[in-house]
Amino acid sequence: MGRLAQTDGLTEIQRDILATVRDFVDKEIIPVATELEHKDEYPTAIVEGMKQLGLFGLTIPEEYGGLGESLLTYALVVEEIARGWMSVSGIVNTHFIVAHMINAHGTQEQKDYFLPKMAAGEIRGAFSMSEPALGSDVAAISTKGVKDGDFYVLNGQKMWLTNGGTSTLVAVLCKTDEGGNTPYRNMTTFLIEKEAGFGPNPKVPGLTVPGKIEKMGYKGVDTTELVLQDVRIPADRILGGVPGKGFYQMMDGVEVGRVNVAARGCGVARRAFELGISYAQQRSTFGKKIAEHQAIQFKLAEMATKVEAAHQMMVMAARKKDSGERNDLEAGMAKYLASEYCKEVVEDAFRIHGGYGFSKEYEIERLYREAPMLLIGEGTAEIQKMIVGRRLLEEYRIAE
Repeated sequence: MGRLAQTDGLTEIQRDILATVRDFVDKEIIPVATELEHKDEYPTAIVEGMKQLGLFGLTIPEEYGGLGESLLTYALVVEEIARGWMSVSGIVNTHFIVAHMINAHGTQEQKDYFLPKMAAGEIRGAFSMSEPALGSDVAAISTKGVKDGDFYVLNGQKMWLTNGGTSTLVAVLCKTDEGGNTPYRNMTTFLIEKEAGFGPNPKVPGLTVPGKIEKMGYKGVDTTELVLQDVRIPADRILGGVPGKGFYQMMDGVEVGRVNVAARGCGVARRAFELGISYAQQRSTFGKKIAEHQAIQFKLAEMATKVEAAHQMMVMAARKKDSGERNDLEAGMAKYLASEYCKEVVEDAFRIHGGYGFSKEYEIERLYREAPMLLIGEGTAEIQKMIVGRRLLEEYRIAE
């Protein structure tokens, strides 16, 4: 283990958790990741291993059977997992976001019912905000929930659900038109239990997961659509029990999700750096190892600096959230910086590999296809810069 991406001030428990996860990644993920990714095969054995380690309950409070760890601990664990295979980090990410939303905003009944099962990995979560015609423009949401006695009837189509097929719980954002004078006060999050699988869902009449979306990278994990046709959901499955709060609940989830995406960018970038610096010491040109060429040393120096900067920014954003303070500025900066630097570090490692980087026999080929997803996940660079810019104007507004 090199000196890059170290985190000061960790407790002994945090260090032990990270050491265990790092060992799991080195032994159980890295050796099989490229083969599974090329097959687009769900990593069932890896997921079972993560369940045994308790990773699905890492941040769920101990009273519900979880480990009760902080967002920082979770982010550092995600960094390690993404270093092994980014798709695996996606499997725990959406689960983590839904668990966070239930713990932060759910009714006591919802916490008592869902969180122990989520901590054990018996229920695995996905969340659904995007639609075919919208991504970041959440105000344009069209999937609708209409009250019908003690139920709501949901109709619409959602898009880009990570774990859409394999999950058994989906937090779905719908337009409910019940109480506000702005679109943001007329959205509600519904907690929908379903069976894992594709096609019409036998547990939820009217709910269909059509199948996996074929992607350039980020394979293994299933990314899907979600179609709702007259799906009837009990009113007590509104997150928090009160309609109209869905937008704010989802934004809270996305905020921690941005720290998670930053952590994934850090992990992928660190792995790309490891591959690049290793290959540079093995390949020879013009009578010496390419690592001895000044041009390659410059490239390695730039890559390492980006890995370190992204990691420290991610850690700062996680600690800010853990302190209870508003962290949208730091989370936006971290997500933007880490995803952009990840792309650049991966490309530099790809260049160091030369022609071999284009071969599927080399791990860097997989990373080269995975990095672009981080540029758009949890909001594009443009969205992050808009968030950061607005917050800066709030902080530095001059008196008129």
